[in-house]
Amino acid sequence: MDTGRFLSRFDGQSKLLVRSLCGTSGVHRALGVFYRQQRANPEMSLSNLMGTLCQDEVTCPDTKAQTLTVKPLVCLFPALFKQNLLSFIHRVQSVLPRTTVLHLLKCLSQDLHPSPWVTALVRQLERNLGAHNEKPLYTPLCSQRLKELSQRLVGSGETEGWAKCFSGKPVESESRSASCLSELGTQRKRKGSVVTLDSDGEETGQQSKRIKMDLCGSECLDTEEQSAKAEASGRLGSDAPAETLAEELQPAPDSLCDALPEHIKVSVLQIKELLESQTEWDQSSMEVFKVLNDCDPGQVEVLCSMLNFPDLLEQTLPKLCSSILGPSPDFSYSTAATLIKSLLLQKVLFLSEPASRCLVTAVMSLCSRYPRPMCHVLIGPVLEEKNIGNPQAELLNRLIEGCLDSHYRLLVLQMTFKIAWSEAVLSIIHSLLDSKPDLSEELFTQFIEQLVSKGPQFTKSVKFAKMMLTVLTKYSSHVTAAHKHSLHGCLILNETFLKKSLQAALKRITHT
Repeated sequence: MDTGRFLSRFDGQSKLLVRSLCGTSGVHRALGVFYRQQRANPEMSLSNLMGTLCQDEVTCPDTKAQTLTVKPLVCLFPALFKQNLLSFIHRVQSVLPRTTVLHLLKCLSQDLHPSPWVTALVRQLERNLGAHNEKPLYTPLCSQRLKELSQRLVGSGETEGWAKCFSGKPVESESRSASCLSELGTQRKRKGSVVTLDSDGEETGQQSKRIKMDLCGSECLDTEEQSAKAEASGRLGSDAPAETLAEELQPAPDSLCDALPEHIKVSVLQIKELLESQTEWDQSSMEVFKVLNDCDPGQVEVLCSMLNFPDLLEQTLPKLCSSILGPSPDFSYSTAATLIKSLLLQKVLFLSEPASRCLVTAVMSLCSRYPRPMCHVLIGPVLEEKNIGNPQAELLNRLIEGCLDSHYRLLVLQMTFKIAWSEAVLSIIHSLLDSKPDLSEELFTQFIEQLVSKGPQFTKSVKFAKMMLTVLTKYSSHVTAAHKHSLHGCLILNETFLKKSLQAALKRITHT
């Protein structure tokens, strides 16, 4: 189907989401678009998108017979779009009314030939919403193939290992098989044991994802675990990058299931209630965040995952960060790094316009308290991002000017030696130099080498020329005869209106 034909049915905001969901990395793109739209308009909702997808559309499925039928618009989209849409709904389910989601799922049930992954995601969403859909998440063909595979693995006539997932009493077989199949999707690979599935449940070589075939346990997964695994499975059918899928298919930490101490489990529920409440937090509410001081790094990571920190609305960040910064003593480096990465990294990387006041407040408050982890888990990865733009550069410049002392500015400057330079990176380097960090002779020499080697790429860049002018004026006492000779060759290539100013500034440096 040509999805472009139907884009006119949607309003402007919904159209952007539909375009995003049509791509192979649709879920991540759609989440980025959704968060940006929320920043621009906190009152926005997805009701228009859902309503349009559920509208009836006249179609002609059989071109030979030329018979017309009426189906919901969502049924006319390709399987990849439906997979992405359902995975997207899994991630933003908290902002959607239950009746709206159930209506969409009812519309999808009119699809005569649904993809197995779409079917699994629909059933999982129905379970999450309490619709009591007890049908297994797998297809009969998938069940049969897994049975055959288990027999080949354990030997003819034996029922060990995987075979236990498909044997036993008929009443228990479906629930156990569903549990084992869902668990299978999250296991790491064991050497020599490989299963490959495509979006239609068929074995394929092109989209092969190696999955570890550990022995299936007999305990059923709880609803939250099944939801997470179904979402990962929904994305497996797309052509998502192998690295992303590999991360999604890693098993959750054991503590995610049952190893968290009871008092931490209680605190997780209390924090979840706070995040979902619309009321102001009082001092007693903030006391619950002291539990972070009782967590080891692994438990902090589990806690962040259970609370969906990467997907929190930006409006929640200031008061959450204020509560996190309240406990004393300070967190360890690893705990602070995990919190910063979970709360902020994805939001900063997805910026396509200046950061919101809420995001700026959160980033600066955490950076002021924990500058070292902020440099390593947020500033460093943002600098390494190939598509870093002006919104990211503006935010990092604010951190440099308002939160980082000379030691950490030098650390960030050294980070720029290891990455490709762009116009956005140039503005960050300029901001670092303007703050006048205490450069050693060795570090200044390394920086001059970077300038000279990368100068030919920026002969027409005004930002590069301004940065050079800052070096020649504010750091003239650092410039040696060798530096001056190297910089002279670099300035000859400059083609900006600042060329004469640069040459004059270099000429004024007379000491050797």
